Amino acid sequence: MQHTRTWSDVYGSARALFEGRAGGHAWLIAAPPELAGELAAAIAGVDGKGRAALIVHEGLTPLLAAVQEERPRGVIVIAHTALAGGPAVSVPDTLVEDAGGLPYREGGEFPAWTGEDAGEGAEGECPAASAVAGLGVPVTVTTPAALAATLTAWMDRTPHGR
Repeated sequence: MQHTRTWSDVYGSARALFEGRAGGHAWLIAAPPELAGELAAAIAGVDGKGRAALIVHEGLTPLLAAVQEERPRGVIVIAHTALAGGPAVSVPDTLVEDAGGLPYREGGEFPAWTGEDAGEGAEGECPAASAVAGLGVPVTVTTPAALAATLTAWMDRTPHGR
C-alpha cells in the first residue's frame, strides 16, 4: 500500500492514509505512540486493495472519532501482546487537555469483545478494542511485529479484500 497523506486531527492524534489497488475495503490501524514506530513501513509493505488509515492516539475519544470517520471494515488495535478477546472495561470520566489538540472529556463503559481472529493470543483487557466493539465494528488486537501478517490475513478472509 502506498502512503498518500499524513495529518493531525482535532485531538492532536497523528493520522496517515495508505492506499492500495482499486476496490477492496477500508481498514483502520490504531496504536499508542510508544508502539507506532515501525507501523507505517509495515502497512506500506502490504499488497492489497482498498485503503488503510493509521491513527496514533492517546485515549479513546480520538479512536472512536476515527472509527466513525473512516467507517472501516475492521480495526486492528496495536498492543504489546496479541489478544483473542477481553472483558468489558470501565474507563473513568476524565478531561483531557494536554493531548496537543482540542480538550475533550472521555470515559464510560465499554463491552466485552472477541477478536476477529479469536484463535490468536490470550484473553486480556484492552480498552481500545472494547471501545471499537461498542461501535459494532470488528476488531482484532495484535503486536507491531505482526501487523502486516494480521492485515494481510484479514484481507484474505474478506470477500474482495485482497
